[in-house]
Amino acid sequence: MLGEKIVELSKLIQSRLAEISALKTKVEGEKRHMSEEERKQYADWMTEVNTYGEELELAKRESALNDKLSKGANQVIKPELTDDEIMKKYPGMPPKELRFSTFGENLLAIKFANTGGGQDRRLGYQETKLRATGMNEAIPTDGGFLVQQDYSNELIQKVYAASPVVSRVRKIPIGANSNGLTMNAIKETSRVSSIWGGIIMYWLAEAADKTPTHPEFRQIALKLKKVAGLWYATDELLQDATALGAVATGGFTEALDVELEKMIIRGTGVGQPLGILSSGCLISVAKEGGQLADTIQAENIVNVFARMWPRGMANAVWLISNSIYPQLMFMTMPGLPTIPLFMPPTGLAGSPYGTLLGRPIYAIENCSKLGDQGDIIFADLSQYMMIEKGGPDIASSIHVKFANDETCFRIVYRTDGQPIWAAALTPKDNSSTIGPFITLDERA
Repeated sequence: MLGEKIVELSKLIQSRLAEISALKTKVEGEKRHMSEEERKQYADWMTEVNTYGEELELAKRESALNDKLSKGANQVIKPELTDDEIMKKYPGMPPKELRFSTFGENLLAIKFANTGGGQDRRLGYQETKLRATGMNEAIPTDGGFLVQQDYSNELIQKVYAASPVVSRVRKIPIGANSNGLTMNAIKETSRVSSIWGGIIMYWLAEAADKTPTHPEFRQIALKLKKVAGLWYATDELLQDATALGAVATGGFTEALDVELEKMIIRGTGVGQPLGILSSGCLISVAKEGGQLADTIQAENIVNVFARMWPRGMANAVWLISNSIYPQLMFMTMPGLPTIPLFMPPTGLAGSPYGTLLGRPIYAIENCSKLGDQGDIIFADLSQYMMIEKGGPDIASSIHVKFANDETCFRIVYRTDGQPIWAAALTPKDNSSTIGPFITLDERA
């Protein structure tokens, strides 16, 4: 096929150019002129490069002509077209006639553009806006076309939809020219004597003076951090755009889903988002006296539940490790062995999911194993803030795994996040602190 011939010629040219470069590097490193044999080899390789280049140019011209004939590209496309729903949703998107119909089709076009297989006119439309720095149409050095905008956003939306954690945090998009976000927040750690860190209300006698009070403030600073991943696609997989789209979307979505969830739960805040378990507002409830190692008791659940701030109760969910399910299944109210603390919605014969003290339960990969701090977390995830700058950027290169006939696709996503609360709150009655994120101490 013509496309395969173009790819093969491009590889031959790149191979010869690499050999020429290696020869010149060797001679220059030894600080000498080429030998007679080396000059002959150099001339032969240059002849081959010129021959392959002429054949490649003819093949590309033939491919472009076939593309015009098959797609009716001789017709002039008017630059001003009526916006459709996708163009309204994603400003700057190309017209419908110049967009890819599937994610796999977009990635396949990137592959052929990077290997000299001819540039799809739909990539050409986006070239000035969506091309990685340094890309060359025939022999790219490092990079390629970025994925069409609607597919990038679709990918991150699927991530948000998949994770019960990521989908519940407060997400704030930031502008194209911004590298972070700074927000003012209330500085409040106690409500015993004031509200919002300093507001006090007084009952006054007639004509009495009013005492001025004021709240205290702090700043929340988020700066974009980068998470990236690489994925290699074989030439065989690249022959099937449908399979490519399914594999790429599924793989990147799953990997980014797990990683974002991990950061929200366990991020250190150093070069990555600050997670719940590392935050200053985490409340860790002590185990019961005499409690055995690697256990969870009904008293633990009740004590954790009681530390949720009242206004967060409607949003709060239980995040658990799968390893604690066996103990939850047999847990009953203290002193009332016939009243289960946990019960699936359709009874024990139904699926093992449901509620604990009326709030939903979600088993996630990033909770700790049974007995460690973080094996169960009661969380109001609306009190976790995450910024994002657009969707994931996806680019490709044939050079990383050139010898293995594989194309490398790279995903880069920029985000940051941290809990909105800086510390737990002492309530008005001066009892135990409350907050949006509560877990259990280690039970070793």
